[in-house]
Amino acid sequence: MERPRSLTAALTPTSYLVLGLLAREGPSTPYELKRHVAATIGHFWSFPHALLYKEPARLAGLGLVTEERELDGRRRRLFTITMAGREALRAWLSHPARHPTELRDLALLQLFFADLESTAATLAIAEEQLALHQRQLAGYEADQRFESGPDGRTGISRTVQHWRGVTLRIGLLYERAAVEFWGEVAAGVSSGDDVMSRGMLAEITPPA
Repeated sequence: MERPRSLTAALTPTSYLVLGLLAREGPSTPYELKRHVAATIGHFWSFPHALLYKEPARLAGLGLVTEERELDGRRRRLFTITMAGREALRAWLSHPARHPTELRDLALLQLFFADLESTAATLAIAEEQLALHQRQLAGYEADQRFESGPDGRTGISRTVQHWRGVTLRIGLLYERAAVEFWGEVAAGVSSGDDVMSRGMLAEITPPA
């Protein structure tokens, strides 16, 4: 089913993110959407989370979600996806993304220019990143154990604090590769072979 061009032009990746979460998690407040993003999508899709407080209301104006507001108390806004919203989400999923992956890693940018300073700067960057990725990997591995259960079978009910779905695997693969990469950079600098660390960076830098 083709989406009307005017509607397609009005929708952004954040629009589909909100529609997808509402379709999967059910009616949600902007705060609940933010919690879901922090536990799942936020690990691989970066965007201003303030949009989660603006986008649902905009989608309501397009007829893709409905909004209910509490009359008293905290006056929370609860958003629910409509049939039109589900159709828009279904149409989006039927068109596979064709954009190449973008890697924006500040530490890699620093590493690229680290030869302008002493090797101590390169070592500090590598050690900081190694520790960071080791912590992230440990968290992903804990989530993997949570999803698999102690006997290796799935079935444990998930909570908003844990990943859900197949995207966890790419997170694990990426963090393991990052731990290996930064560990080798640190080892190369420590052994006095700073040229090796620059060669490793060249290997992951595509030619112009």
